[in-house]
Amino acid sequence: MQNVYLAIVLAPLIGAIIAGLFGVSRKVAHSVTIGAVGLSFLLSLVVFWHIVIAGNAPFNETLYTWLIAGGIRFEIGFLVDSLTALMLVVVSFVSWMVHFYTIGYMKDDPGYQRFFSYISLFTFAMFMLVMSNNFLQLFFGWEAVGLVSYLLIGFWYTRDSAIYANLKAFLVNRVGDFGFALGIAAVLMTFNSLNYAEVFGLAQSGEYQETISIFSGTEWSAMTVICILLFVGAMGKSAQFPLHVWLPDSMEGPTPISALIHAATMVTAGIFMVARMSPLFELSTTALTFVIVIGAITAFFMGLLGLVQHDIKRVVAYSTLSQLGYMTVALGASAYAAGIFHLMTHAFFKALLFLGAGSVIIAMHHEQDMRKMGGLRKYMPITYITALIGSIALCGFPPFSGFFSKDAIIEAVHHAHEIRGGWQTAFAYYAVLIGVFITALYTFRMLFLTFHGKERMDEHTREHLKETPWVVTGPLIALAIPSVLIGMFTIGPLLFGQYFDGSIFVTPEHNPLNPESYHGVLGFIGHGLIQLPFWLALAGLGTAYFLYIKRPELPAVIAERSGILYKILVEKYFADRFNDWFFAGGARKIGSLTWQIGDVKLIDGFVNGLAKFVGWLSSVVRHLQTGFLYHYAFTMIIGLAVLLGWVVYIR
Repeated sequence: MQNVYLAIVLAPLIGAIIAGLFGVSRKVAHSVTIGAVGLSFLLSLVVFWHIVIAGNAPFNETLYTWLIAGGIRFEIGFLVDSLTALMLVVVSFVSWMVHFYTIGYMKDDPGYQRFFSYISLFTFAMFMLVMSNNFLQLFFGWEAVGLVSYLLIGFWYTRDSAIYANLKAFLVNRVGDFGFALGIAAVLMTFNSLNYAEVFGLAQSGEYQETISIFSGTEWSAMTVICILLFVGAMGKSAQFPLHVWLPDSMEGPTPISALIHAATMVTAGIFMVARMSPLFELSTTALTFVIVIGAITAFFMGLLGLVQHDIKRVVAYSTLSQLGYMTVALGASAYAAGIFHLMTHAFFKALLFLGAGSVIIAMHHEQDMRKMGGLRKYMPITYITALIGSIALCGFPPFSGFFSKDAIIEAVHHAHEIRGGWQTAFAYYAVLIGVFITALYTFRMLFLTFHGKERMDEHTREHLKETPWVVTGPLIALAIPSVLIGMFTIGPLLFGQYFDGSIFVTPEHNPLNPESYHGVLGFIGHGLIQLPFWLALAGLGTAYFLYIKRPELPAVIAERSGILYKILVEKYFADRFNDWFFAGGARKIGSLTWQIGDVKLIDGFVNGLAKFVGWLSSVVRHLQTGFLYHYAFTMIIGLAVLLGWVVYIR
C-alpha cells in the first residue's frame, strides 16, 4: 500500500509540473492534471476500502529522514487511518470536480495552463497535510496550501483588487502561522519529538513537564499553551474571528479556486488539524473553551454579514465563514467527529453552491451583483435545481446532508453545556441555534434574488441567457448527489459508531455524543422535525420569501430604518478598516517607509554617494596624469622639497 499512498500524493504534483513548466497546450494541461487528480481519487477509494471496509491496521511509517539534530528526527512520513481516508476521498473528489469545471469556466483565460498547474499543486499540498504523521510535514503542507492560495487569489495579477486580496490573505495568515510555528516549537520543547504517535503517547501517559515558564516567575500549563498556539494557526487557515478578514476577499480569484479553498482544501486544514490533535486538546479544558467561544462568535456574527451582501460569491463566502464556525464549535465541545462530519457534508454542498454561482456568473457575462439578476430559473434549469439542492442542504432541511451534520453539532453543544456548564457553552449553543435562522434567511435571499422574481438584467444579457455547457453542469450534478445522500448514509458509523476509533480521542467525561440516543436515520429525522432548529430554518425560509418575493420593497425600508446596525453590517464590523490600517495597509506603509529610508536615503544616498565621491576624486586625480616627462620630474622635485622641509622641521 505504500506505493498507493505515494501515488496519491505525487500524481497531482507531477501533473502540476507538466502543466506549468513544460509549455504544453491547453488540452494537455487539463488532461494531465484531471487525469492525475482522478487517479488520486480512485486510489483514495482503494485506501478507504483497505482501511475502513476491510478493517486493516492504519499505516504509520517514515518514508524519508531529512535531518537528525540533537537526537530529534525530522522526517517525512504518512499516517493513514480512518480520518485520513475520509479526508482523502473528500479532497480528491471535490478537487476532481473543480478541475472538470475549470475547463468551461477558464476556457478564454490566457493563464489557462498556469491555473491548472496551481490547482493541481493545491491538491498535492493538501494531501501532504492530511497524510502527515509528524509536525514537520504538517507544517510543510500547512505553508504549501497557504502559498498556493496566495498565488490563486492573486491569479489575475493585473487587477489591483486581486493583488490586495492575496496580500491580505498572506499577511493575516502569517499572524496565524506565527502562532502555529510557536505551538510546534512548544511541542518540541515539551516532548522532545515531532512524531504524532510519540507526542500523543507521552501526552496521554503524563510523562512530560506539565508547566512551562513563558515570563520570569510565572508558570503556565504546557498543554494549554500548546493547544491555544496551534489553534491560532487554525484561526488563520480556517478563517476564525478575528483572523477571518482574508476569506471574503479570496473571491477575487476565479470561481473554481473559490470553491476549492472554501470546500476542500485550505479552510478545512485548521478543522482537520484540531481533530488530529484531539489527544492534546482533550487535556486542556481552557483550550477547548477558547475554541468553542471563537467558533461561536464566528458562526453567529459572520452569518449576519451574509444578509447584506449583494455579490453572489460573497454571500456564499460569508456562509463558509459561518459554517466553519459551526465546525469549530463542535471541536470545542469535544464533538470532533461531528466537526469532521460537517466538514465532509459541507465540502459537497459548498462546492456545489460556489460552482453554481460560477455557472450563473458565466451566463451573466461575469456579472456578480444579485440586484442585476432575477428570474434565471427558466433560463438555467440545471443550475437552478442544483443550487436549490445546495441551498436546502446548507440550511439543514431533512433529509439532505447538512441536516444531519448541523443538527448533530447543535445537539452536541447542548450536551456539552450540560456536562461542563458555564456561560461559554451556553453562548455557543444559542449562537449556533440562532445561526440556523440566519443561514436560511441569507441562503434563500440569495436563491430568490438570483433565480426568482423580476428579471433585472439588461436586454443584451437577457437575449443571450442560456444554460452553461455540460462541462460546467456535469460537476454540479455530481456534487448534488452527495449533497442529498451522504449524510443519511454516513451519520451512523461516523458519529455513533466506531469509525474514528484510534483516529480521534475523546475523554469519556467530555464526550457529548451518546450512541445510545441514536435510533437510526428515520429516528434522527423524526426527532429533528420536532426540534427548534428545523422550525428556525423554516422561519428563515419564510422570512426570505416574504421579503424578497412577496414584498421586495421592504428590505430597503428595513435597511434605512436600521440605521447604525445596518451600517455596522455593511462595514463588516469595521474589521476591514482595521485590516487596512494594521495588516495590509499598515504593512504596505511600513514597506514604503523602509524603502524611502533604507533604499532611497541610505543606499542611494550614502552608498551611491560614496561612489560619486570616488568618481569625483578620480576625475581630479586624472588631471595629474598628463604623460609629459617634465611634468613628472617637476612633481618629483616638489615632493623631494616637501620631504626635506618636513625632515628639517621635525629636527
